[in-house]
Amino acid sequence: MEEREIVSVSLPLAGGVLLGTYLMGNLHVLAGVCALLPAAALLYLLSGRGRRYAVIALLFGAVGLSCGVTRRMDLPAGDGPATVSKASETLRTHVRRIPFPSEETGSLVLALMTGDRSGLDRETIQTFRQSGASHILALSGLHLGILYGLLLWLTKPFGNGLVTRRLRSMFLILAAGAYTWVTGASPSLVRAFLFILLRESALLLERKPSPVRVLCGALTLQLALTPSVAASVGFQLSYLAMAGIVLVLPRLQGWYPSEGPRKDRWNLPRRLWEMMALSISCQLFTGPLAWLRFGTFPKYFLLTNLLAMPLTSVLVILSAGCTLLTAVGLCPGWLVTADDAVARLLLQVLGIIASM
Repeated sequence: MEEREIVSVSLPLAGGVLLGTYLMGNLHVLAGVCALLPAAALLYLLSGRGRRYAVIALLFGAVGLSCGVTRRMDLPAGDGPATVSKASETLRTHVRRIPFPSEETGSLVLALMTGDRSGLDRETIQTFRQSGASHILALSGLHLGILYGLLLWLTKPFGNGLVTRRLRSMFLILAAGAYTWVTGASPSLVRAFLFILLRESALLLERKPSPVRVLCGALTLQLALTPSVAASVGFQLSYLAMAGIVLVLPRLQGWYPSEGPRKDRWNLPRRLWEMMALSISCQLFTGPLAWLRFGTFPKYFLLTNLLAMPLTSVLVILSAGCTLLTAVGLCPGWLVTADDAVARLLLQVLGIIASM
């Protein structure tokens, strides 16, 4: 019931924002749509079937339409407050100070940790694009998700008592929010932060977070706060990918029966299937939009994700450790060497796939 209620709010709101964004350049069509809304509301009210959800849907559809039409009134992002710019530059400085043997590795780590791709050469960018791994270079929810998982693992030894859980949730929300803020708050990063915020808030309230409610709640909040983000391809791809994960992934995972968490951990064929299912779930929803917007579709997306995603996860974790320890002057040489080796391996793997 609760999932139906949040869906009846978020989807009409999103549809209204997208419709308003499109109709902004077609004012005569916009006037016709606005004139039909009261008539549609009256018909639904008189129908007596699904009245409650129909009224909610129409209400939030109209709100979304209004947000979409007025989206150009959003304040320009600019360079952000001076404190944000200073914090961003401090983060980039610490990443640049890591003594990587290869300049190529330093540029790649800088892109993955801060979103600054200015140091990457054209050949490297082309390799990522041709192998279908461009999403790895774009600082997104993928990177924040990896860091969130790392923080969950690091705080796990502190126990699971009530006070500890609440402190952990508040720490995770603040850490994720700070990283999103410092790195520029791209639409995909904001989506990932809202997911973390809603999930941890549910845990703070001792409620089980529902993936559908978290997805729809984040969508509603982000569109309500910044309706102009609806025109962003990154925003659209990010939510489509998450929709695939929420709606399709559980069904695909069910094709390979679970033997329990402990056995599944060491079941290599099942782990491979889970990675393939994740990739397929995302591509089913993002592939059509990518084809329409860019005219391309990654032919080897399964191979790329099977090989590149684990390496990317390891690289982000090692890079986070190098950045933090370099900032306090305690980064060991072996950690830098390991980080450099993983970065080189990732580039080699993507280079092979791109040449296929």
